[in-house]
Amino acid sequence: MANIVEIALGNKDFSTLVAAVQAADLVEALQSPGPFTVFAPVNDAFAKLPPGTVQTLVENPPQLARILKFHVVAGRWTQADLKAQTQLDSLEGSPIPVRCHADGGDDFEVKNATVVAADIEASNGIIHVIDTVILMG
Repeated sequence: MANIVEIALGNKDFSTLVAAVQAADLVEALQSPGPFTVFAPVNDAFAKLPPGTVQTLVENPPQLARILKFHVVAGRWTQADLKAQTQLDSLEGSPIPVRCHADGGDDFEVKNATVVAADIEASNGIIHVIDTVILMG
């Protein structure tokens, strides 16, 4: 089974995320045994940021790393596991609010992002694809 980084590398919808992880020097960390839960923004999520934001972040690796670590949680949290949670602590240190719909539907949100694909299994964790880059604060 592929690890989190290998899955991201194999999906063209994650090319901006992969470039950001590389610029922030987090590839090795995300290839480690983990396990990790990654809330992975697709390219369109990065495109929603104000013009120039991604380039500014790439030029500031410590800030970029902080934002990317806000998208990662220690442990393997499936969608079913998340239904019992209201928040998780990110590797960045800030809490990430989690909202699962009470009707038992498949939709759930993290902070201001909707999960568009859940429970993508990796050898070192799990990926939930999100439609918006989430920011601390």
